[in-house]
Amino acid sequence: MPHSAGLSGVFSPVLTPFDAQGRPSTERFVKHCRWLRGQDVGLAVFGTNSEANSLAVGEKQKLLAALLEAGVEPSALMPGTGACALPDAIELTRTAVQAGCAGVLVLPPFYYKGVSDEGLFRYFAGLIEGVADERLRIFLYHIPPVAQVPISLDLIDRLLDRYPGIVAGVKDSSGDWANTSAMLERHAPRGFQVFAGSEVFLLRTLRGGGAGCITATGNVNPGPIVDLFKHWQDADADQRQAGLDTTRAIFQRYPMIPAMKAAIAWQSGDADWRHVRAPLVELEKSQADALCAELEKSGFSMPNAKSLAA
Repeated sequence: MPHSAGLSGVFSPVLTPFDAQGRPSTERFVKHCRWLRGQDVGLAVFGTNSEANSLAVGEKQKLLAALLEAGVEPSALMPGTGACALPDAIELTRTAVQAGCAGVLVLPPFYYKGVSDEGLFRYFAGLIEGVADERLRIFLYHIPPVAQVPISLDLIDRLLDRYPGIVAGVKDSSGDWANTSAMLERHAPRGFQVFAGSEVFLLRTLRGGGAGCITATGNVNPGPIVDLFKHWQDADADQRQAGLDTTRAIFQRYPMIPAMKAAIAWQSGDADWRHVRAPLVELEKSQADALCAELEKSGFSMPNAKSLAA
């Protein structure tokens, strides 16, 4: 299969649970990661839906250490290590590489807007050379709707020319299929692994030779997403895709991170799963009730969700 070389599959930017005091809940985090691994989902911890940019470097390092101590295999981990401050990115990336993680997912430095490809190239080059470890595998994180700092096709070519093998792939969260398709056509032949940023694009990505998806709703709907990845060449693949689209659309009618946490709180019976870190806020009760009613009507369920409770 064209997408079988290198890292592939379904990854989830793992939600970070917090306690009532706003501290990361390590116990819930480990349980959630184990639950996801039980359904063959890779762990893109410290991604957008992890509230990663609301976490300190030290908090991320402690959570990563807790996963490793709990026996989660490093080959399933693709931590988000991008940061506006290059020294922070180097420190966290080095931690991930030394732990044996399969790769790292790296945002561009996103505070300054309108920066040039030259500036972004210097950032990624500085990260690679600062870590200085041949085991490093970087997956670029292209998310212009949020970061407002795009990673251009030309920049990817330049990075692949300079750092072949180390610059291993991309998560395309542009929401623009034309861009994902261009990455597949232009870069995948060079061994570059293209992941869709949502399961909505999973089937198209696989049919185009892509690697899979790294998707928010992998946190709450992992089984059906993984099933499509495993059976994308079957006759019912389009029907499976339509089912994924339906569930995704329900969550997208609400602020995604609080909505997914509300769903886990409902399914697990653990109300503390609702907590988010400022500036995010929890769903209002009326919103959470409406979300859960919609999900229940659609037949949504999270198998063994009680295991996610603290």
